[in-house]
Amino acid sequence: MSQHRITLLLNQQQLELIDRTIATGAAADRVGIVRRALQERELPAPPRAVPPAPALDGLDTHRELLAEYVIEPGTGKALELLKGQLLRIEQVEGGQCADFNCFNLHDYKEFMHTGRTRTVHGLLPTAGHFLWSAPPRERAMVYILEDSARCNDVLFPRCSAYLYESSYGMPVHTNCHDIQSEAQREYGLTPDDVHDSFNLFMATEVHGGRGHISRQTTVAGDHVDMLALMDLLAVPNVCGADVMRTSNFSLKPLKLQIYQASARDLASVPPVQQYSNQRTPADFKIPNIRTERALRKDPTYQPQFTNVPLRISALDITLDAAEYASLQAAGLSVYYGDDDGAALRDVLFSWWETHYIQ
Repeated sequence: MSQHRITLLLNQQQLELIDRTIATGAAADRVGIVRRALQERELPAPPRAVPPAPALDGLDTHRELLAEYVIEPGTGKALELLKGQLLRIEQVEGGQCADFNCFNLHDYKEFMHTGRTRTVHGLLPTAGHFLWSAPPRERAMVYILEDSARCNDVLFPRCSAYLYESSYGMPVHTNCHDIQSEAQREYGLTPDDVHDSFNLFMATEVHGGRGHISRQTTVAGDHVDMLALMDLLAVPNVCGADVMRTSNFSLKPLKLQIYQASARDLASVPPVQQYSNQRTPADFKIPNIRTERALRKDPTYQPQFTNVPLRISALDITLDAAEYASLQAAGLSVYYGDDDGAALRDVLFSWWETHYIQ
């Protein structure tokens, strides 16, 4: 009988969850729990249908590159993105969700609001849509110029430390709220200043009145280009969900690039009507808050992200012909190609969700 040796690449958080589950008597060891998951697996839902991206209509891609970063799993970066500059968030490997938030650089009380954005543009904002600030400002902060994947979400809230402790029994785990908090701490903002994120590269649907997160099919090079319509503090981060479908059960880096937008980029933004009820602090009965509104970088800032760096370990398992056939029948090649290790990791954590999350 033929044998198939497969290697699962797992970080320390994923291994902790596996070992906690083994301790409950679910299996004798790590290999045993993988085999059990494979035996009890369920077929995944088909990929979410994504409409083709619109033609870019000759938009000028010869933009001046101002800065470039790669943010690693479990981290984020606070960036000053001035009016007329463009932020590209790009997949390095594919399959990674990115959380994005932004603030008015000169008045942090004006921030991106997912509620207003989904009211105007629906649950899946994409190219040709704006990101709006919260009431009472309600101004267009960002215009989405390009979106190669068309796989974004403003329905789900950011994941948090509470979520991983309550649902997974893991009190210390990478999560979007804490990553966002740590990244924006460089500009003096607190955890209370975090708001729900624009979830880039996150496949979601609504069934039976509830939201559902699906696997995503983004590939290396997929990107979203966002044009700043005012001076911003932009804060993208690598979503910390490694035991959910959000990023296909694996955390990967993301590339960030800041460009000076071209004249054609700027001309592509449709006009935005101004209304008298888009109020500023000058219209408030109490216009001042008890702190400085302008955001400035802390020169002493040293990042301290949770569980970073994530350390990858290899778990080898040998499947017999029947087990390997079961893995192939799971229908996960649409997400992982011929990467059997990634498919088997998906089977493992999908099984865990089915059996242990209420």
